[in-house]
Amino acid sequence: MKTSSTTTYGGSTTPEAAQAGASTKGLSVMECPGSTLFNVKKILVPVDFSACSKKALTYAVQFAREFGATLDVIYVVAPYYSGDPYGFTDFEPIDKQMRASGEQRVAALVLEQVPQGIPVETYVRVGRPASVIAEVAKELDADLIIVATHGHTGLKHVLMGSTAEHVVRHAPCPVLTVREKEHEFIA
Repeated sequence: MKTSSTTTYGGSTTPEAAQAGASTKGLSVMECPGSTLFNVKKILVPVDFSACSKKALTYAVQFAREFGATLDVIYVVAPYYSGDPYGFTDFEPIDKQMRASGEQRVAALVLEQVPQGIPVETYVRVGRPASVIAEVAKELDADLIIVATHGHTGLKHVLMGSTAEHVVRHAPCPVLTVREKEHEFIA
């Protein structure tokens, strides 16, 4: 009777590895025979300075360390619209001020949370956050997006929408969503 062994999470041997006399025990997924190598070189991390987006940045730092990747940290300034009864408001100076403030905050966040030795680029754009994030991911040829999700449900989700959900649906690459309260897998 001919039998073949299959891989399980307990560390059995794959048929290919059995022929070579190898075991998957103790190997990472990337080292297992027959697996594909993940090639993550650019990680896009949208931030809004909330605790949840800072947590996403923490995850991104760990991924960047693990893969030797560059972090691209982006903050998207939502355009400023206000009801001016006379229609004479010039929004450009307001957007410019908000953008400058965003650049300072992103720079401070990166200094605070990204250790020396991890390559990082920062970007501040003006626009609808969900759309801009997906566009920038394509423009930068990002390999992975790590985005926070605030987990709004019900009416709040309907009224505010979900930036993370839009990014997941329209991103040109895989997206890892990080919730504020979840099981942690980084130390």
